[in-house]
Amino acid sequence: MNSRSNLKIYNTLTRKTELFEPIHPPFVGMYVCGPTVYSNVHLGNVRTFTSFDVIFRYLQHLGYKVRYVRNVTDAGHLESDADVGEDKIGKKARLEQLEPMEIVQRYTVDFRNVMALFNNLPPSIEPTATGHIIEQIEMTKQILNNGYAYESNGTIYFDVEKFAKEYPYTELSGRNLDELLNNTRDLGGQDDKKGRLDFALWIKAKPEHLMRWPSPWGEGFPGWHLECSAMSAKYLGNQFDIHGGGLDLVPTHHTNEIAQNIACHHEKPVNYWIHTNMLTVNGQKMSKSLGNSFLPHELITGSHPLLDRGYSPMTVRFFMLQAHYRSTLDFSNEALQAAEKGFQRLMNAVALLPKLQAGTQSTLKVADLEDSVYEALNDDFNTPIAIAALFEGVRMINTLNDGKASLIQEDLDKLKALFQAIVFDVLGLKEENQADNSKVDGLMQLILDQRAAAKARRDFASSDQIRDHLKAIGIEVKDGKEGSTYSFIN
Repeated sequence: MNSRSNLKIYNTLTRKTELFEPIHPPFVGMYVCGPTVYSNVHLGNVRTFTSFDVIFRYLQHLGYKVRYVRNVTDAGHLESDADVGEDKIGKKARLEQLEPMEIVQRYTVDFRNVMALFNNLPPSIEPTATGHIIEQIEMTKQILNNGYAYESNGTIYFDVEKFAKEYPYTELSGRNLDELLNNTRDLGGQDDKKGRLDFALWIKAKPEHLMRWPSPWGEGFPGWHLECSAMSAKYLGNQFDIHGGGLDLVPTHHTNEIAQNIACHHEKPVNYWIHTNMLTVNGQKMSKSLGNSFLPHELITGSHPLLDRGYSPMTVRFFMLQAHYRSTLDFSNEALQAAEKGFQRLMNAVALLPKLQAGTQSTLKVADLEDSVYEALNDDFNTPIAIAALFEGVRMINTLNDGKASLIQEDLDKLKALFQAIVFDVLGLKEENQADNSKVDGLMQLILDQRAAAKARRDFASSDQIRDHLKAIGIEVKDGKEGSTYSFIN
């Protein structure tokens, strides 16, 4: 194991930063809750999965053999966490008059394309809920046999109050169980449930429900929480090292996962719970209702009204990593433009590294730089502090390039290896296609001027033809008060 693996992780379960000690070193099992594939992946998802991509990369860099499991929810996720409403995928399929699996395919492909766009590595295993119906039925049977669930009209409910008498049900969220019971609404028509906090393990399918499977209790489908318990246990064992997801999953989804696993296997499933924080836009929570929610492609093309222009995928990744995964991340044009400059500065320095020549003495301390970077990453994957340390390295590289400092060959090799490992392998950044921008800009300005002239003489057919042709070859034109701008569509 790498001697630098003095890694500490903030554990949501204990609310403490703890030394990371895997169950079976050098092997590490990590499960992260993936997307529900009924719509385009949103930026909050991208932030969460980018954070876990860096965690995955860093654990591998330290020498661990990581099995990273990230599920795809393709059934069982109803509109409300209270087991009411339509299945999200089924509803979309009904509205579009498609098979549910057509919806699943469309948005699974979109999700994987977006992950690749931001240079996120694929997980070791990407299981689906529909591919593990048998495992979910078997888990439901076991929880019933162990006395922590009951059947009511073909639906199987988890008995939260019975479980809570023996185990701390709200341990992960830290919420007060009595307050939860008092503040939870009446059963709201769900008279089949005994307790207000009870949740469904298996749900009886109504006649109009599209996605259904045979079970010992009649035709139905699994509850949303069950799939993660069943799949994590299948691929990582009844106890494993890390479970992650967005902070919004703590109160219900992850709390219920823990309850299911304990009720089935009589042991706590996970040693370290890791959660990412939310996104804001100009200081406000990102949401569709506020009109400040934008999709990844809108961020890259600049096609959203709140954006001055588009930003490249690596600029966005770099921007995300400049905030710690447990802090909120605020999107603004100013912050993105600052990140763009910072990313370019970093890449410019990296491009200088192969040209540097060794000297007869070392006037800079590469070992101190190396220690600073690893100290940051070992402190709960603190990417903003690690990036700040890398910029100390950028200053070193520029000083060396100017001939104002020198390094012996051994130290120069160490500096090159550090940047290669951290910038590319751990942070997952990469060089973007840097064509000769001055020539491209000049050519594009000529085309945009021709389009403006066409519009001025009210030749809208030619204007639209130019715009559509540019879009077909991957260039988005955006019209504004100050004239037209362009950005590349990746």
